[in-house]
Amino acid sequence: MNVTDLKNGTIYQENGQPLLVVKYEHIKVSRGGATVKVKVKNLLTGQVLEKSYVASGHVERADVYRKNAQYLYKEGENYYFMDPDSFEQFFVDKEVMGDSYRFLVEGQKVQALYFNGNAVSMELPISMIFEVSYTEPGYKGNTVSNVLKSATLDNGAEVRVPIFIKIGDKVKIDTRDGSYVSKA
Repeated sequence: MNVTDLKNGTIYQENGQPLLVVKYEHIKVSRGGATVKVKVKNLLTGQVLEKSYVASGHVERADVYRKNAQYLYKEGENYYFMDPDSFEQFFVDKEVMGDSYRFLVEGQKVQALYFNGNAVSMELPISMIFEVSYTEPGYKGNTVSNVLKSATLDNGAEVRVPIFIKIGDKVKIDTRDGSYVSKA
């Protein structure tokens, strides 16, 4: 596939490693040829790299597929999932999960991304609703715009929420970066 076909979220292969495009940038200079700069995440190691290609270059398409899975439990550094069709259980280690392990809830449905028959990444829903189990109270007068405070969610994850959120409130959290979206 041509490097100009790479967009955010595209997965391609280089040296036998699946790479997920996180950021894509096409640069055209007046006297030279165009170049494509991409920020990619290696799905096997979790390493984030920046690469640049000549716009007329090609990359190899990765043979990846997605399957539904359901989160079961955590044991040590491994997270166990079940294929809802065949009821087979498999585990993924904490490194493969990346930062998204903080938002796993037992029984939750996720998308497992497979490369060469092995699960290399888990995709959670983009946003999820959690209950705030602990946060400091907000004080009157602390109403400068965008004031955030720490909060612990019912699954144990720590996030930053606006100052008006209280214990027991339900909040919508973006699972990609752990940011507060809205009150639910």
